[in-house]
Formats: sequence, structure tokens, C-alpha cells
Amino acid sequence: MVVKIYGSPIAICTKRVLVVAEELKVPYELIYVDLMKGEHKSPEYLAHHPFGQIPYIEDGGFELFESRAICRYLALKYGGVGKLIPAQSDIEASAKFEQAVNVEINDFEPSALVIGIESVYKPLQGLQTDKAAIEAKRVVLEGKLDGYEALLSKTKFLAGDEISLADLFHLPWGSLLKVPGIDFLESSRWPNVARHVILITRVVWWKEISTRPNWEKVDVPVKI
Repeated sequence: MVVKIYGSPIAICTKRVLVVAEELKVPYELIYVDLMKGEHKSPEYLAHHPFGQIPYIEDGGFELFESRAICRYLALKYGGVGKLIPAQSDIEASAKFEQAVNVEINDFEPSALVIGIESVYKPLQGLQTDKAAIEAKRVVLEGKLDGYEALLSKTKFLAGDEISLADLFHLPWGSLLKVPGIDFLESSRWPNVARHVILITRVVWWKEISTRPNWEKVDVPVKI
């Protein structure tokens, strides 16, 4: 059975779902929703997603929206337990995973989202960029990366020594930071985040996740 993903290939939350589907080898069909035409606000669409956002999925007769919830669902159903999420029976690993997911939601996305919207999506719509907003969030994110450095000095990935959904969730917004020239994820200031010098027992966190073939497959460039 093919999972139907209703979204846009250039939209952040759609990309988040697509990379997880690719990682898990889930058969899927991307059904394009034209945001510029307001298709996500049509009565037909709202019948499936009451908030008028993308994406949502159909899996058989089951429907689900919210990208992180969709990713968890795909992992639970399509072989991601022990691969991208820990088994619930492993209480400590599950707790570390939840910690990492909350770090992404609370400490990374709020700043990266504003930077991405202002530097990429506003120009895409012909709107003026708020450079002051970018700078303000750049300063906040700079402080947050100190926390990432501390976490990644102890483990290879955010939830432990194996990659998880928590790491993959960073990819869509993180990849847009380079547009306004913010290189925090590759800066030698935070060697455990970028890890330009590869040690035998370590992996390069951002380079490792951002160069995964499955991410490169779904990371459709946004033309401004």
C-alpha cells in the first residue's frame, strides 16, 4: 500500500516527512498542494486538515497531520523502532529521545524558522526581508549552539550514538541557514556540532545528517 503525502516539495514540514519516508523505504506518493493558489485553505482540503497546513497523509483509511507526528507514525509502522526511534521498553533511551526532540522544537526551530522565512520564503513571495529579525534570531541561535556543543561532546547524535528522528528533524530549517550566510552548523567554533576534524570514534554530526542520500534526494532547492 502506498502512503499518500499531501504537501509541497519545497515546504519545510513536507520535506521533514519525505526524508523519514525515504529513510524507512516507505512506498509513498507525493500529492502536490499549491500553496500559492491557496489550495491548503480550500473547503476540500480543510476537511482533511482543519488548520489548513501541510502536509497530511493518508495511509489506507487512516489520516494524520502534523509533520513530527507523521514521522513518528511512519517509524512505528514501517520498521523504524530501534532504528529512528527507541523501543518504548527502553525507558532511558526513550527519555533521551524525547529530550532531543524537545531540544529541536524549543531550542533550534524558533530561531531557524524565522531566519528561513525572512531569508527564503518572504523573498519567494515578493515580500521584504526583515534583516533585524534575522540578526536577532542569529544571536539567539548562536547561544543555543553552545548547548548543542555540550550535548554532542558526549554522544555522536543528539539522542545517543545512533541517528534518530530528532537529528533528521533539523534538516529542513538547518539547510536554509546558509542562505543568509549563517554557517553555525559548520563553524569550527562548535567542533562537536560541525566536527571538521573527524576522529576515529566520532562522526561529523551536521555533515553526517545533511549529506545523507535520502536527504539530498528530497531537498529540492528553493529558487528565490
